[in-house]
This record gives sequence, C-alpha cells and structure tokens, in this order.
Amino acid sequence: MTFKMMWALAAEHVDEWIGDDFAEAASVLDQEIGATVSTSGMHEDAQAHFRATFLAPLSVGVAGAGKEAVEAGRGWDRAAGPLLVVLSPAA
Repeated sequence: MTFKMMWALAAEHVDEWIGDDFAEAASVLDQEIGATVSTSGMHEDAQAHFRATFLAPLSVGVAGAGKEAVEAGRGWDRAAGPLLVVLSPAA
C-alpha cells in the first residue's frame, strides 16, 4: 500500500516522501531530520537530546502506530516538540 509521509520541523524544514515501506519511511525521516539537526549549530549534547526526545519517538510511531492507521485506511499525525509528522494513504 502506497502512502505519503509529510514532516515539518518548525522554522527549518518541510518535506514529503511517498512509498510503501514503513521502515524505509522511518529511516528517511531519521536521515532528513538528522541531517538538519547536524547542521543546525546545536551542541552535540543538544543534538543527542533532540534525537532521543523528539525524533526517535516519531520514527518508532511511523513504523508502528502510523503503519497500523494507514493500513486501516486512516491518516496518522503526531508532534514532538518542534517536529510534526503526518502519514496518509495515497490516493
């Protein structure tokens, strides 16, 4: 099943990805947001905190609850701090 993932990092980055693999979607989210965080100028400890507190829970959600929602024909959205992720079945 093809779905669309959109994400927004407040004041930094908005993007989307379309595919059919939830694990790949979570990986893309980690890579894209991780790259933005890495070049943000935050200290290493702040970057680690961001990844653990905001990014990791949403990545897990994409491959877990997000997958369940999309497979049931529903959308899924979650926010953690400045990061918002939305999944929706592709039309």
